[in-house]
Amino acid sequence: MKGTVGELGEFGLIRELTSRLTTTPAVRVGPGDDAAVVAAPDRRVVASTDILLEGRHFRRDWSTAYDVGRKAAAQNLADIAAMGAVPTALLLGLVAPVELPVTWATELMDGLRDECQVAGAAVVGGDVVRGDTIMISITALGDLRNHEPVTRGGAQPGDVVAVTGWLGWSAAGHAVLSRGFRSPRAFVEAHRRPEPPYHAGPAAASLGATAMCDVSDGLIADLGHIAEASKCRIDIRSGAIDIPTQMHDIGQAVGVDPLQWVLTGGEDHAIVATFPQDVKLPARWKVIGEVLNPSALPQVTVDGAPWTSKGGWDHFGDIES
Repeated sequence: MKGTVGELGEFGLIRELTSRLTTTPAVRVGPGDDAAVVAAPDRRVVASTDILLEGRHFRRDWSTAYDVGRKAAAQNLADIAAMGAVPTALLLGLVAPVELPVTWATELMDGLRDECQVAGAAVVGGDVVRGDTIMISITALGDLRNHEPVTRGGAQPGDVVAVTGWLGWSAAGHAVLSRGFRSPRAFVEAHRRPEPPYHAGPAAASLGATAMCDVSDGLIADLGHIAEASKCRIDIRSGAIDIPTQMHDIGQAVGVDPLQWVLTGGEDHAIVATFPQDVKLPARWKVIGEVLNPSALPQVTVDGAPWTSKGGWDHFGDIES
């Protein structure tokens, strides 16, 4: 294998990347043709896309290429699951400098492939082009399997708010990395490689979830999307959210209340949903609040009061968790 993507060339790089891929029964035509063909038994396709830019969304001194691949796939596949759909396929667009080592690109593909396998999907194609910096564009596809999509706009007053997955772990890991440390490892790894609860999305749809999204921008911000789309108010009970002892320790070390990470830290890709009160939720779901009639208060409150601390992710702002 030649040393850089420039030395290997476009078609050599494509051959090298696609040779590492696996497939699933849903893939009828995979990489190598003008387009992929993926089965859609439901006759509706759920689609999501995202872009990761080096220096903005990942750093090579913090994360390996494999980490970046796992994260890039996870954040898109989580969006599919949060609609109540089953992930089926992923497409990659890669912009790479000519001096990028080929091994970085192949390890990226290994990460994408392995995260897809966790979700039951497969990488089915994409494109590579030359550029000045690394940019990764991902498109994920999914199948609803005869369920209606669970959007952000269906929450009703009286519903409970429940979450499954990690909250605040990625933000705590980011805080650790920002200060030049690499431990506690569990939190650093949560930032490098989030672990979305993919199966919980379709399961929530089967249970009758009225609204749902993944926690990518922060719990308050993402519940704000639900509150706005559903024209309601949501109140979070902070005492209902478990904060691990190690997160408290990290917070004490860096001078941050860990509740800040839990409420405003993004990139954990937990799934938060609203359910009718009479739904019996599995143990993996934790009820953390309720949906209320709209009022003059902000759309999302914490323990009945506005949350005034900054936090959450805005791609065009300076706020980062």
